Amino acid sequence: MSDVISSWTRLSGGRDGAPSGGSSSSGGSSEEAAGRSLWEDAWRRLLRNRMAMVGGIVMIGISLAAITAPLLSDYVVHFGPYDQDLMFGPQPPLTKSVPTALKDNGEPHTRAHIHWFGTDELGRDLFIRVCYGARVSLLVGLIATLVSLLIGVTYGAIAGYFGGKVDAIMMRLVDILFCLPFMFFVIMLMVFVGRYIYLIFLALGAVQWLTMSRVVRGQILSLKSREFVEAARATGVGEFTIIFRHLIPNTLGPIIVYATLNVPVVMLAEAFLSFLGLGVQPPDASWGSLAAEGAATMDLFPWMIIFPGLALAVTLFSLNFLGDGLRDAFDPSLKNEAP
Repeated sequence: MSDVISSWTRLSGGRDGAPSGGSSSSGGSSEEAAGRSLWEDAWRRLLRNRMAMVGGIVMIGISLAAITAPLLSDYVVHFGPYDQDLMFGPQPPLTKSVPTALKDNGEPHTRAHIHWFGTDELGRDLFIRVCYGARVSLLVGLIATLVSLLIGVTYGAIAGYFGGKVDAIMMRLVDILFCLPFMFFVIMLMVFVGRYIYLIFLALGAVQWLTMSRVVRGQILSLKSREFVEAARATGVGEFTIIFRHLIPNTLGPIIVYATLNVPVVMLAEAFLSFLGLGVQPPDASWGSLAAEGAATMDLFPWMIIFPGLALAVTLFSLNFLGDGLRDAFDPSLKNEAP
């Protein structure tokens, strides 16, 4: 990965290093290829990775479904996530209901509805609940990953830059923490402090920063002796200014790759907690809590676990394909590959 950062630093000036002469088309192509930045090279390689592109397109679709869930509820499905029809009960996919359901404000529905994913035991539309569950699951993954990045990047950068005893003490602490069963501590935190959704964000993010700290530390160790750092020191720039303004921006490639691969890990951890009843609490729902509800009745109503589980599986695969594509895009061994 250090070659990625060195290439990044060298090419960050855009086309300044490209030759200015040459009027032939081959000379122009060489100039263009030589002047491309690492970001442009990575983007070109990412576009050629079909699985990464499929994963990205699927994630865009799932994100749009999550963002527009209220609009889908009001104008497409005409059934809210908390609307119930106890007389209708659990029904298989594509069942058309009679207008006996009650809205979440207690008023009756005045029209029939087609339940694309079927209904649960309370007669609630499963499709719209999966869409609303996507909002919670994706939000948990994103916020927890941002928390882990904030802690891990700062911790690893400080340890790598100062080195010596500071680095030894800080990284031995990381080694000790790696040995502890963090999921156990998260469960204990949920039990004794409370099952609040914002606490899930912070708890999951606080246990995912260890790997990020090691990744960033390794990058900082390879960068801190470079010429641009020495020049910053010579001009009197402060230590922490060098870390946060000069070094960390040059590690964005590995950070982006790790963040993309960390989101599905956090989402799976949240699904596990919700499956145990320690995650998102009713009447709100995440994919994990919907799968837990479906698992209790999977013999009789299998669609209640199939659709939330399928949504979670597709999202995890898509994010992993996208993360693998980003990792390959920033791989310096592919830099000389023909565009």
